[in-house]
Amino acid sequence: MNTQAWDLREDDRRPPNELLEIVQRGLRARPKRLPSWLFYDERGSRLFEAICEQPEYYLTRCEIALLEAHAGGIADALGPEVRLVEYGSGSAAKTRLLLEHLREPVAYVPVELAAEALRQSVQRLAGSFPRLRMQPLCADFTRPLRLPIPPRAPRRTVLYFPGSTIGNFEAREAVALLRKMRGEMGDNGGILLGVDLKKDPAAIEAAYNDAAGVTAEFTLNMLARLNRELGCDFDLAAFRHRARYNRMAGRIETFLVSRCEQQVRVGRMTARFAADEAMLVEYSCKYSPEDFAALAGRAGLAVRHAWTDPQGMFGVQYLVRAGTSPG
Repeated sequence: MNTQAWDLREDDRRPPNELLEIVQRGLRARPKRLPSWLFYDERGSRLFEAICEQPEYYLTRCEIALLEAHAGGIADALGPEVRLVEYGSGSAAKTRLLLEHLREPVAYVPVELAAEALRQSVQRLAGSFPRLRMQPLCADFTRPLRLPIPPRAPRRTVLYFPGSTIGNFEAREAVALLRKMRGEMGDNGGILLGVDLKKDPAAIEAAYNDAAGVTAEFTLNMLARLNRELGCDFDLAAFRHRARYNRMAGRIETFLVSRCEQQVRVGRMTARFAADEAMLVEYSCKYSPEDFAALAGRAGLAVRHAWTDPQGMFGVQYLVRAGTSPG
């Protein structure tokens, strides 16, 4: 029986008035846009887990295949006595494959906004790794983090960013996030992150338009969240999901499209939508290895190691400070 004690620490959360300001600003923009982190309330997190199980969604299967093939080599590259800090940990299903191979890890710090998902994942992992110190942090990883004090000094802190979430940020935003991570990992630290690679556009587009409609439900849930948390009156049936691959930009662009001319109350503001007006809610950028190495370089980072799944569809990159020697 696992008797490990751990506390769920909550960092600063966005207050309702700040959330309202962010949403109103996005609805005044031309074209309208809302940030993709709004997807991830408790229901949104569950729906995303369901997306990962859809036959069209290759990303999770390919990343798991990669970890099954290379987790030992990844652990060797990270070295012993690592403090692993995971951004957007969710269910942490893939993290288990990595933790099984790490040598004498000092602590695991999952960072996740959905508190209940965080509690459940830590409980599961604590049962499998009773000697590993769990230090969950309920926080927004895009903001500066106040990491818990580790139980002992690690050799290095590695920020783990699995999945392809880095692709949800435009290049300028991705560079800013990588710079923030560079500061949080410390001089001797590293960043281990997943990158969805460029491939057949038809396969990419299908992954964001599954036949079961789970992704569409996930996208529309953003509006349900705003209704609940801000008292908005979005009619979910009056919007539809649209996701298309932009070949020139190398990214999926996801929109909520108004089915009719309508208006929505958002606080004291009235947002007007024309029929067929598209509101941007997410980018999902895809990279070639060269593209991503250049992006990392803009943040003062260099690719130390890179791994791909057997089909070459998904990559995991290990980044260190540019100019540092191996070791």
